[in-house]
Amino acid sequence: MNKSTSITSQQNPQNSADWHHPATLPILHPLKTLPSKLIDDEEEEDGEVEVMVADPELAEPPMYAVVMYNDDYTPMEFVVYILQSEFRHDTHTAVEIMLNIHHEGRGIAGIYPKDIAETKAKKVNQTARKEGYPLLTQIEPHQS
Repeated sequence: MNKSTSITSQQNPQNSADWHHPATLPILHPLKTLPSKLIDDEEEEDGEVEVMVADPELAEPPMYAVVMYNDDYTPMEFVVYILQSEFRHDTHTAVEIMLNIHHEGRGIAGIYPKDIAETKAKKVNQTARKEGYPLLTQIEPHQS
């Protein structure tokens, strides 16, 4: 029985070989299989290829202002706390921004790329709601 299986596999080698094994696949010459447009007929004498390098063109991301709006219920101390904790302003700057919000009705807490500005505004609004204050913070495009 063992002898008959070996005779069968010798007669038909493709049945016994693994069809996806690389040793059984035909080796094709790349110049015969690649389209002519992919083959570079011009080679330099020393084997080097000339490459032109250009400086990358990077654009600054659009910036957004995080705007805080005045209301009659949020304490000034809480606004200063938010400006210091979320926007990293020192005490003097935080008080100036808070007074600007109080007198003008709104003030810019910071200017950031859109995703960062959205995150900061959302976090400030969540913190204010958690503390029971109606402080509103939104983002708007900033013109430089």
